[in-house]
Amino acid sequence: MSIDSLTALVRTIPDFPKPGIQFRDITTLLADAGGLRELVDRMADVARPLDPDLIVGIEARGFILGAALALSLGKGFVPVRKAGKLPGRTVGIDYVLEYGTDRLEMHEGQVPDGARVLLVDDLIATGGTALAAAQLLREQGASVLMALFAIDLPDLGGIAALEADGVAAAAIIAFDGD
Repeated sequence: MSIDSLTALVRTIPDFPKPGIQFRDITTLLADAGGLRELVDRMADVARPLDPDLIVGIEARGFILGAALALSLGKGFVPVRKAGKLPGRTVGIDYVLEYGTDRLEMHEGQVPDGARVLLVDDLIATGGTALAAAQLLREQGASVLMALFAIDLPDLGGIAALEADGVAAAAIIAFDGD
């Protein structure tokens, strides 16, 4: 399956969540068995040479892709969640959004000191959430080998922001515009 075929499986919803935004909905790609397999295979091709110890997925669709990628690579999976979703002791990081703040958390000790991790999510826009997740992982002693996404919105600068922060980043599909 070509990149154009994968791209065609992503539904665009105009004016969501607010007027002027073109929301890129990956759920239509996830529902297509061939498309999902192709996406995970392409992500695995990028990730395999890095030989990460763990795959770390950002809530929520990063869980889907991260877990599938972990299985494909024979690696473990660690979720990074929104605040208050994990039982037990957690470590977290607060970060700034366009209008307010948010918090990401993971279980304390879930990522061993020195672990080489691959950070995964479905989409990169401005990069705020991925930057926060990478910082949280670094604070736990992990080395973030790369942040890998299904979709990039390059006009919003997320991959450039990650790279400026020292995190290699890549995406399988790119959509111009926001």
